[in-house]
Amino acid sequence: MSALQPKYAPLLYKPDLADAAKRWEAYYAGEMIDRPIVCVTAPRDGALPAPEIEYRDRAFGDMDEVIDRALLGAERTYYGGESIPSFMLSFGPDEIAVFCGAQLEWSPDSGNTNWSKPCIENWDDAFPISLQHDHPLWQRMLAFYRRASDRMAGKMLITPPDLHTNMDILSAMRSPQRLCFDLLERPDVIDRAMIDARAIFPVLWEAISAAGRMHELGYVNTIYSMEGTAFLQCDFAALIGPAMFKRWVLPALEEEAEIVKHVVYHWDGPSALVHTDLLIQSKGLHTLSFVPGDGNGTHIDFLHVLKKVQAGGKAVQVWGTPEEMKALHRELKPEKTMYCTTTATQAEADELLEWFVANT
Repeated sequence: MSALQPKYAPLLYKPDLADAAKRWEAYYAGEMIDRPIVCVTAPRDGALPAPEIEYRDRAFGDMDEVIDRALLGAERTYYGGESIPSFMLSFGPDEIAVFCGAQLEWSPDSGNTNWSKPCIENWDDAFPISLQHDHPLWQRMLAFYRRASDRMAGKMLITPPDLHTNMDILSAMRSPQRLCFDLLERPDVIDRAMIDARAIFPVLWEAISAAGRMHELGYVNTIYSMEGTAFLQCDFAALIGPAMFKRWVLPALEEEAEIVKHVVYHWDGPSALVHTDLLIQSKGLHTLSFVPGDGNGTHIDFLHVLKKVQAGGKAVQVWGTPEEMKALHRELKPEKTMYCTTTATQAEADELLEWFVANT
């Protein structure tokens, strides 16, 4: 493509992108315009359901056919408030470990998910741990980003892949159980392994950014959803205590946060709440997105955690039904809350946005 597109050029499926971008900028500056951030989607009036796209489709399906389905899904969806049409080009939760040498595993009984088969049997033979640049799935991902950036430019954004980096790479390549023993028995080896793991992120990020033509297309971080937001995470953190988290995981997350523009931390499961204080004190993790997990209630059940996070200066991402969003809004700081929900119709989505303006 030739000249840079305007910074906030309307997207085909988000014509009010400029208005949404202003609110995102205010949010990340700790400010607010007339209501909190509200990401609300609904089926477009009269539209058929959006087609589903699974990990297997993205990993092995025809690229153009997958892109066609993504574009059709965006066409059939109403993106209200600060929601932005975006395509997540991810092959599965452990994809980064797979790019480093682990094997992608599938099962007909596991639904739309996959995992990696651990590949580190002996640490002495494992180093260096790095991206295998000739790995066919890694090369496919880069090709997919290039193809999607060509076909989706001006229509929708492309998000980063599922960023299970830092210690999640080691967990997937070694196995969570064996890694837990290693942390206790061979911490010096883990120090060395984390040096390698941390070196992967900037290489990965730059390659994805180049393939997605982030710098060329001129949108605010074109490949990122939510106007320049990346989700960082370490699900393995739920298996360790604060001392180990502080030694190995937190420095890696803060290092990753320095590279990306805005960070939402995917904070997965009640057992990870042991790291609350360290996450509140962290540098660069703007928004904490706590995931209660199946059977553990909703965000309303963890209101005390959300309030503690906001009192410590961080923002929170919450989701649920529109009525739950309204209940939470009465308790949370609006300038430090990102609300995410869906409605049955466009009219209900617009009514919810009006409610937030009237009640802020």
